[in-house]
Amino acid sequence: MQIVNLMTWNPITIDQHDTLSKAKGLMDKGHFRRLPVTDNGRLVGIVTERDLHKYSGFLESTRVTAAMRTGLVTITPSDTAEDAALLLLKHKIGGLPVVADGELVGIVTTSDLMKAFLRVVKATGEIEQR
Repeated sequence: MQIVNLMTWNPITIDQHDTLSKAKGLMDKGHFRRLPVTDNGRLVGIVTERDLHKYSGFLESTRVTAAMRTGLVTITPSDTAEDAALLLLKHKIGGLPVVADGELVGIVTTSDLMKAFLRVVKATGEIEQR
């Protein structure tokens, strides 16, 4: 199963010069735990809920660049769910930006992989019952 069939397309992003308060607001509104960080549309980092906790009380005055993680592990739309799972486990992370031709096109998370796994398990059970 390819990532292109699992990922969230065109994820919400935040500019690296925005505040952590804005990042938290976007995450809360969208009910997600990680947010790709861009600079003029180019992926430069990612900020997570865990990163925000470190700056509790200072979200309004702290720029995203202070908390974001760089040196990102990414994946392409043509990679497989297995590729993504191996990367997530190896790096102990919960999500991967999906990049094509140097541009952010999506994001895939452990939740996306679990949903795919459950679909496979359900389909397998339906086949066995026949």
